[in-house]
Amino acid sequence: MIQILNSEKSNLISAKLSGKISKADVENIHSRIHNILENYDKVEFYFEMENFDGYTIKGFWEDIKTDASHLSDYGKMAFVGENKWQEWVAKATDFFTSSDVKFFDLENKKNAKLWINQ
Repeated sequence: MIQILNSEKSNLISAKLSGKISKADVENIHSRIHNILENYDKVEFYFEMENFDGYTIKGFWEDIKTDASHLSDYGKMAFVGENKWQEWVAKATDFFTSSDVKFFDLENKKNAKLWINQ
């Protein structure tokens, strides 16, 4: 599930991820990406992962398609999580994109918010 969080930055998608992400969740984010790109060159992300179990199969496929079509549209990305595998996902994202990607432990989410809002 994706819960959209309030953000002070107009080109930032801020969300809390928990449970499993569905195709509908990714479609919601994808429409937000398009809305932001109407006014900005880059979309930035703050993803806070707590009790996050990954994706449904359809959600994973939809995310791959979305990312493939927008990789050059992504700016900074802050991943905030509680598990080592989440840090690995952030590192893989950094490897495959030209975005500035950072991982923060949950106890450091204040620092993540400061960094993404700079």
